[in-house]
Amino acid sequence: MAERGGFTLIEMLVALAVFSLAAMALLNLSGESTRSAQRVEVRTLGGMVAENVAVEAAVSPVLGEGESSGQSDLGGRRWAWSRAVTATADPDLLRIDVHVRDEEGQAADRTLFRRRAP
Repeated sequence: MAERGGFTLIEMLVALAVFSLAAMALLNLSGESTRSAQRVEVRTLGGMVAENVAVEAAVSPVLGEGESSGQSDLGGRRWAWSRAVTATADPDLLRIDVHVRDEEGQAADRTLFRRRAP
């Protein structure tokens, strides 16, 4: 009887198990990459909203101390922002803290300083 070359059932099962582990690792990596891209998008868009609110405060002719808040639409999403204007040790300088969040939580923070309006 001639000997036939080929794989045994055990060898095939081991090969399939190794292949399935590699496939699962690749699927996990793909999912993590998607989640990471989504976090980058949230931070980027939230940062743009924070920059817009900060610029509005920086160019405002009159900016008093205190807190304000509002909402902005950007990228098909609604962003909630809050702005706190506080005095500093220098009487001619104001500190402006901007916090932006989406429905899932904190997205971006910005802090800037500007001269107090005369």
